[in-house]
Amino acid sequence: MPLFTSQKPFLIAGPCSAESEEQMLEIAHAFQHMPVHMIRAGIWKPRSRPGHFEGIGEKGLAWLKQVKQIAQKPICIEVANKEQVALALKYDIDAVWLGARTTVNPILVQEIADALQGTSLAVLVKNPVNPDIELWSGAIERLQQKNIQDIAAIHRGFSTYDTHSKYRNKPLWAIPIELKRRYPKLPIYCDVSHITGKRDLIAPIAQRAMDLDFDGLMIETHPNPDVALSDALQQITPHALATIIAQLVLKKKSVESDIEIENIRQTLDSMDAEIIEIIGKRMELVKELGKIKAQNNIAIFQQERWREIVESRTMWGESNQLNAEFILRLFELIHDKSIKTQIEVLNQQSNHS
Repeated sequence: MPLFTSQKPFLIAGPCSAESEEQMLEIAHAFQHMPVHMIRAGIWKPRSRPGHFEGIGEKGLAWLKQVKQIAQKPICIEVANKEQVALALKYDIDAVWLGARTTVNPILVQEIADALQGTSLAVLVKNPVNPDIELWSGAIERLQQKNIQDIAAIHRGFSTYDTHSKYRNKPLWAIPIELKRRYPKLPIYCDVSHITGKRDLIAPIAQRAMDLDFDGLMIETHPNPDVALSDALQQITPHALATIIAQLVLKKKSVESDIEIENIRQTLDSMDAEIIEIIGKRMELVKELGKIKAQNNIAIFQQERWREIVESRTMWGESNQLNAEFILRLFELIHDKSIKTQIEVLNQQSNHS
């Protein structure tokens, strides 16, 4: 039976990086009797900048062979080129994953797919760094063309320049749900750790993934997360992992249409949350604008600017199949709130002067 259809939810856990033999043996013993279906560990760590821990390399693979023997569970590692695939085969690794930096490069994906052809390795494909579903789909299809049967996708969120986001990588749930629509039989797991970047967000995001009917979870787990050599803030202890697993509320079996409706509703909820967050940030900028106008004695309402807003937003709306009346009513509300906000700023400035 393929690894990735054996259980639901399928739980993958282990440290961001294999750091020492002692660390990995501790993980092996901790997971022996836990409902973890696969143990993960980074052997090579592609870092954004040099000078940081970049993985222990090949000697860590020998540790993972011991982990497999002790825990009696399959092992997965990240690979980024054909040489690393060869080493995974040499040390009897069960599965490999393609990281976000690899998925974004079709040349590397093809190299790895060629190296995997004819092997028994299962393959996990993380979404690319940026929200590009075509790159994600393309990586999966390159593997499928090489007749690799045991494939799953991993949703790890998408990079953002938004320094105010509470997530390390924004989940943008609509994208993995679209991937599921394209490939209904493809298991999709949620890499909770990379989405959150913080321990205290792991439990709610894990539950959200279950609510959205994801097939499993990947959660970074370390015996002593505070001293981890990479991604310390997003790793949890085996005890904390056990608590999260025990508290998960799983979806009840339902007819296909009910699941589809619920998935759409959850996606709409996520989109609404993003819309509200964006409007909130827009109002913060409006406050800054109000301060500048107050300091320079500039009129708050400017007819020409409002005319530009109506024309441009109407055009943007029409390009997204939204009629002019709807866009006008929407931006009248936003504009009215913006004017009131700037008046409040002006009054505050006047009271202080």
